[in-house]
Amino acid sequence: MRVAQFSEFGGPQALRLEEAAEPSPGPDDILIRVTAVGLNFLDTLLLRNQYQVSPPLPFSPGAEIAGIVEGVGANVPDFKLGQRVVAYVGGNGCREKVVTKAKNAVPIPDGVSDEVAAGITIAYGTALHGLKDRAGLQAGETVAILGAAGGAGLAAVEIAKLMGARVIAVASSGEKLAFVREHGADEGINYETEDLKTRLKQLTKPKGVDVLYDPVGGAYAEPSLRAMAWEGRYLVLGFASGTIPRIPLNLVMLKGCALIGVFWTAFVERYPEKHRANMILLLDWCQKGLISPHIHASFALVETATALSLIESRKVTGKVIVNPQR
Repeated sequence: MRVAQFSEFGGPQALRLEEAAEPSPGPDDILIRVTAVGLNFLDTLLLRNQYQVSPPLPFSPGAEIAGIVEGVGANVPDFKLGQRVVAYVGGNGCREKVVTKAKNAVPIPDGVSDEVAAGITIAYGTALHGLKDRAGLQAGETVAILGAAGGAGLAAVEIAKLMGARVIAVASSGEKLAFVREHGADEGINYETEDLKTRLKQLTKPKGVDVLYDPVGGAYAEPSLRAMAWEGRYLVLGFASGTIPRIPLNLVMLKGCALIGVFWTAFVERYPEKHRANMILLLDWCQKGLISPHIHASFALVETATALSLIESRKVTGKVIVNPQR
């Protein structure tokens, strides 16, 4: 079978299209013919060995997949051949076939495409976990979302609106802000032309920001923290800027706010049933049209490097998908 993988670190250009042996499912596994792989910014970090953990080489990008069940282990009663499923596999998704534990997979409901399902798992799963499970977001509260036009940010915009929040989107251009407003954002801040702290305070006065959703880090962390409300919750999700900020802890004390880590992959590992319940809820919302993941573009397997270069250059709004059957 064909795989897009890298045997050395060096960015998207290190990817090669190669042949590999087709896997076989064990007793607790299913074999999936992969029809859609959701790519994320973390894939670009893995390619450069800049993520929190180093992947074992050779390695394929793609941690979330959708496809058709082609093999079922002896101990798996819940899946049938030909059934469409979505699964978080943690990596090695950009290949024609993948074996994963059956517990990692969730059936895709009718009316939800494989591409859309593959784009839900990480971005929307993280947003729901962060806003619901970690922040305890309540209807009527104000949420500010950094990097709002990217896959992670756009998911947070939709989930926060669905939970009844007022959403302030933060992005780097007027075009991106117009885009996120189409997906439900109430207000927008262009951090390239506006002072982030000042505008956040203006838009939320006199209280401040109840929940700050930050997958970006870097220079935008401290000004965002300075605009937090009393007993606000600052969600730390990642560092797409490439810089881990140094936070003055006196601000946390003075604001009476909480810094909350949102490590979604650890949540999935520690609480698989809670993760599964979140995924079923997200797919149900998707089927009902309450959330609508935006697919920026879809690529063939041989174009995986091009797809990841787009993500790395910050030229993506929403999700990028690879179809290994193309």
